[in-house]
Amino acid sequence: MAGSGASDDEVALEVEHCIRIFKSGRVERFFGSDPVPASTDAATGVASKDRAISPDVSVRIYLPPAAKDAGDNNDASEKNKLPVLVYFHGGGFCLHTAFNFVFHGYLTSLAARTGAIVVSVDYRLAPEHPIPAAYEDAWQALVWVASHAPPGSGDEPWLADHGDFSRLSLAGESSGANIAHHMAMRAGGAEGLPGGVRIRGIALVHPYFLSEGKVPSEDNDPVMAAKVVAMWWIVCPGTSGVDDPRINPLADGAPALDAMACDRVLVCVAEKDVVCDRGRAYGEGLRASGWAGEVEVLEVAGKGHCFHLVDFACVDAVTQDDAIARLVNQ
Repeated sequence: MAGSGASDDEVALEVEHCIRIFKSGRVERFFGSDPVPASTDAATGVASKDRAISPDVSVRIYLPPAAKDAGDNNDASEKNKLPVLVYFHGGGFCLHTAFNFVFHGYLTSLAARTGAIVVSVDYRLAPEHPIPAAYEDAWQALVWVASHAPPGSGDEPWLADHGDFSRLSLAGESSGANIAHHMAMRAGGAEGLPGGVRIRGIALVHPYFLSEGKVPSEDNDPVMAAKVVAMWWIVCPGTSGVDDPRINPLADGAPALDAMACDRVLVCVAEKDVVCDRGRAYGEGLRASGWAGEVEVLEVAGKGHCFHLVDFACVDAVTQDDAIARLVNQ
């Protein structure tokens, strides 16, 4: 993305205390890049491990303690198997890793609350790897997870022995929610998932969607609203703009939403979030599309973007996670 004559000190975008992206292509990340090790959490009993799927894609898997009671695949009945939740972290496509302390703590908690095996995907980040790299990495991870569905298949015993693939769901926050939407759309296309695996539901938490028209929720923080638009141009330099179907699934020419390959969609929005109205509009657009599934829009009052990652034990975060748990376990 370096332009002719671009100074190495010219800043293209800065989100304070998080990331600074220079016009030359150089990136400084101040938060979210440091990993913490997989472990067994003493408070919840949730165990975690890391797996490399390819040179570019890895996952951290969280196994709730209920799996220990079910035994292995030789003595566990299907009724004792656990739902599988594939999770895509946010960060504007350019920040965070699936292995940092924020997502390790949150997804340990979510695995305990949902009783699901959570597979957290670590994908390549922009601007070093612009869109569509994140989508391709996410799809590779989702296909790998689904490959464990047929009995005796797959190379990860936590999934093969304990996963109930009739209850496969996707979730993510912010740009991760954007990814989850596109994975459900791709699964509804011609290639589908291996073995005919179907996604039961998706949870889109504070989804990173944009459009050309201004919405009232942008007045919550006009500076940040401008930054999330600028960020899109940086992470997807080949874009046609904010009505690109990758960032605006309601745009003219976007793939028809009625092709989405899942039965339920939960959209979580936060009143003080600049993209709150985008999430509301997505829910309304999905209902109006002719899609045959069930849509729930859950709004939390007085909170901002991804508030739950700051305190995932607060009342509103628990309410949000309880809604995800219902989606995952239906």
